[in-house]
Amino acid sequence: MSLNNAVVWIDHTKAQVIHFNADAADSESMKTHSTHPHPHQRHGDTHANEDDNTRFFDDIAAALTDAQQILVVGPAQEKTVFVSHLTATMPALAEKIKAVETVDHPSNGELLEHARKYFVSAGGLR
Repeated sequence: MSLNNAVVWIDHTKAQVIHFNADAADSESMKTHSTHPHPHQRHGDTHANEDDNTRFFDDIAAALTDAQQILVVGPAQEKTVFVSHLTATMPALAEKIKAVETVDHPSNGELLEHARKYFVSAGGLR
């Protein structure tokens, strides 16, 4: 049984990747390698430099290599920084991203339910 769908919930400190199909799911958690304390602007600083999270983003990408379709979600801008990183460095993987949505802090069960509903309404689970 293959888990061809994936949802990634990401913020500036961690990511949750869930591979799933209609009947099963497998989850993996990751933490950033960045030493940047927080991405909010302070004293003219801007969002954490993407280079700070390159290893983090690459770890997430490695977890997604077998997915056929990907939903990326999260509460703030880190999800769009991640997608930009993939677009620039791994365009074949970035093409598998079907949507990027704002989602606060769901439980794993809520995240999986949201992703399954998204893929069903977008044309079905693979």
